[in-house]
Amino acid sequence: MWYQTKASEILGIQYPILQGPFGGNLSSIRLVAIVSNAGGLGGYGAYTLSPQEIIEVDKQIKLATNKPYNINLWVSDTDAVDGTVSDDLFKKAQELFKPYFDELGIDLPGKPASFKSRFENQVEVILHQRPPVFSFMFGIPSADILEQCRRLGIVTVGAATTLDEAIALESAGVDLIIASGFEAGGHRPSFLAPAESSTTGTFVLLQLIKEKVKTPVIAAGGIANGKGVAAALALGADAAQIGTAFLATDESNATAIHKQMLFSDAGKYTSLSRAFTGRLGRGITSRIAKDLIHKEKAFLPFPLQTQFMSHIRKAAIEQEKWDMILFWGGQIAPILKHTKAAELMRSILEETTAYFDHLKT
Repeated sequence: MWYQTKASEILGIQYPILQGPFGGNLSSIRLVAIVSNAGGLGGYGAYTLSPQEIIEVDKQIKLATNKPYNINLWVSDTDAVDGTVSDDLFKKAQELFKPYFDELGIDLPGKPASFKSRFENQVEVILHQRPPVFSFMFGIPSADILEQCRRLGIVTVGAATTLDEAIALESAGVDLIIASGFEAGGHRPSFLAPAESSTTGTFVLLQLIKEKVKTPVIAAGGIANGKGVAAALALGADAAQIGTAFLATDESNATAIHKQMLFSDAGKYTSLSRAFTGRLGRGITSRIAKDLIHKEKAFLPFPLQTQFMSHIRKAAIEQEKWDMILFWGGQIAPILKHTKAAELMRSILEETTAYFDHLKT
């Protein structure tokens, strides 16, 4: 059967379908449980959570499903040298973004507080709680962490945006590699070179990686239905990860307006921008992203830019100025059909099965 792959065997799941783990409070226990209980792998993005919050989330997921699930962290969670930024750069950012603060009638905020990486403390919790699957992006955990995961029976999954990154992940000994194409919504999880140089499509990247790497590969980006899954498997993927389609369902923790935007005409237009977080990510094209193309030198490093822009986001939501907000989403949004996660999962499985059954006739 099409679903009996190396990935489904390693992950201990019935179907090689992964729900993308959303950071920034967009994941939900309910969505993880629905996907895992249906035989796929639910995922929870935890990079913004404190260690205690991760413990609580993990306990709740274990109560909601007895099937495998994935918790995702960011290996590199800051680009700010010493956690802060110079007064000079902050002044430039204030000047660049002042018109938007003025338009919203809010004061320019002060310099963001210094940011200290949380990854080490977060990964201690992963090793303690022992989720079945630990996925990570923006780098590779230390050999010691990966070895501890192996000893504890935690499956490790790393994200690659280039062939070089996939080779590095294989050398480190991860169990599975995600080939993250530039069609995908959310951040580009590049770690060996600037994200701007990693704009390869999912199906090209998948084939490049399959040529050089023996570790099973998960295709991610631009997949939202069974035909997309079938295409990924045909090109050698051992599983497919689906993000935007699950983000748009009622069960995700995205806001109602975010889901509405993904199903609207606006969903046809997405772009990659650093304007909202300081790291390159894909969302529905906003006025701010369009205005500030080629002005990245005045942006703050991640995550200080996120903190700075949170003031604009809050005021824009209150004033319903949707073109000033970043709504994460991938290029595949215009074909989305399902608002219920269980229906989406069922449809993906039926379409994929129908496609492979048709090949036999």
